[in-house]
Amino acid sequence: MADKQQRRQHGDELDQEQFCCSVCLDLLKEPVTINCGHSYCRGCIEGYWDQEKEKGGCSCPLCRQTFNPRPLLKRNNMLVKVVEKLKMTSTQQASPSAALACAGPADVACDFCCGTKPKKATMSCLTCLASYCPAHLEPHYSVAVLKTHQLVSARIPLQDKMCTKHNKLMEAYCKTDKQLVCSLCTIEEHRDHKVVSVSVQKAETENLLSLSRKKVQETSQQREKELKELIQAENDLKISTQEALKDCDRIFAKMISSMKRRRSEVKQLIEGQEKTAAAQAEAIRLQLEEEIAKLRRRDGELERLSHADDHIHLIQIFQSLSTSCDSSDFPPAAVPPRSLREVTHCVSELRDKLEIALEETWPRISATVSYVDFSLSPAPNTRAEFLHYCRPLTLDVTSNYAYLHLMSDYRMMKPSPSPYSAQPERFTKFPQVLCREGLSERCYWEVEWNARTLSAAVAYKDIARASDDSRFGNNDKSWSLECSANGYSFRHNNVETAVSGPHCYKIGVFLDYKAGTLSFYHVSDLMVLLHRVHTTFTQPLYPGLGLNYEWYDIGVFAQLVKLRK
Repeated sequence: MADKQQRRQHGDELDQEQFCCSVCLDLLKEPVTINCGHSYCRGCIEGYWDQEKEKGGCSCPLCRQTFNPRPLLKRNNMLVKVVEKLKMTSTQQASPSAALACAGPADVACDFCCGTKPKKATMSCLTCLASYCPAHLEPHYSVAVLKTHQLVSARIPLQDKMCTKHNKLMEAYCKTDKQLVCSLCTIEEHRDHKVVSVSVQKAETENLLSLSRKKVQETSQQREKELKELIQAENDLKISTQEALKDCDRIFAKMISSMKRRRSEVKQLIEGQEKTAAAQAEAIRLQLEEEIAKLRRRDGELERLSHADDHIHLIQIFQSLSTSCDSSDFPPAAVPPRSLREVTHCVSELRDKLEIALEETWPRISATVSYVDFSLSPAPNTRAEFLHYCRPLTLDVTSNYAYLHLMSDYRMMKPSPSPYSAQPERFTKFPQVLCREGLSERCYWEVEWNARTLSAAVAYKDIARASDDSRFGNNDKSWSLECSANGYSFRHNNVETAVSGPHCYKIGVFLDYKAGTLSFYHVSDLMVLLHRVHTTFTQPLYPGLGLNYEWYDIGVFAQLVKLRK
């Protein structure tokens, strides 16, 4: 007796989902088992195979094992009994609270419950076109004629599954109009349309659902990867921040220590100079006082001599006294010490130079620190993604080389024998031109060309215009990819770097200003990277074009390609 009770409890704990068809997701109806061991409703697997027949195959919806020829389906009597017992057990073992639960606003109400508070329906019968609570559903498990009815979970009202025009169950799907229809609709307005059964369409929808789910999972995995990269970037930033703070503290401490040491040295020099000068002044003062005393004594002697009445004695004594007065033993006149105000001027000059150096360096420091921006979207990979950042660019007629003619739309330039008028902003040494637009965000543009050499460049607005180093890439204010039939090279600050890549006459340029990257691409669907430079930009960048050609060359031009997002 206890053993029976234990088996009964074990049967009650059976998971109803284990006996659901993976096609219709409801309890198995007329279950059949195919060669791979998986079980389905007969109607579901036949509809699925009918659809696959058009593709020339036959497989299991779960494990994808293929069969050839198409297997013969046989009823699985054991599963039939298990499913029937499971239905009856689910009804009989339903808790009183569940059986007597009243239908809420979001629930499907039982169609057979009387009174103002109908019970919550758990199953709907597609044959009876009615919904039942557990109590009223019991006959469908015990009455033989009702056992053949098709039961589904009561998730939505049956009315939502009915054709509003014919009030019949929508049992078919019109592929032409992409909508559910009833049997009468298929012979009326959808008569000539491509119509399949709901079970067949469900299998197709599940395939699409599977593909959609796979895409969502792939996207989710990509987002998880990006999340991990973001977390790693945050951690790296924290570590880098702490290291930068320590390094800056150490560097500034050394600078402050150096300044303090220099201040102490200057103070010691000034004080030492003061002591030396004071000692020298003291020595000269004593010597002068001694000389003054001598001179006063001599003056007294001369005065007494002036009153003598012995003329011969006067002449003899005066000659000796006069010789003593003209003696070279007297020290030279004292020179006033030099003022130390010049030292103050030198220290002020040092301060001014430090201020200038700080003003010149600070923008780069500030830009380097502030370029980190986690809100930036990932860098583009395909040309379609790059085109999202394109913007209209036009050539500046006031900056172009005098013998380069700009076309009417200011996107193309060609050599011209007649020069433009002089302009203070015009390049005078090299055939090149800047754009009107300054860039400080992400931007993508493309350049087409035909010449001996093309310079696809960016530059600051204050680049030199008339000097020998005004050519793109020959100074620290411009970056240029030099393109020719022999290959590529990159130039900045008059330093040239060889670049390898496939030759082409269309170059893509992508500027990520905040990230401090400038990239050049061979334009294609996959965008082949030719060269990328990492730096810190401190001013807006202006795209530029440069040409190298001879007057007898034919078809020389360079232009900004007109792009659309």
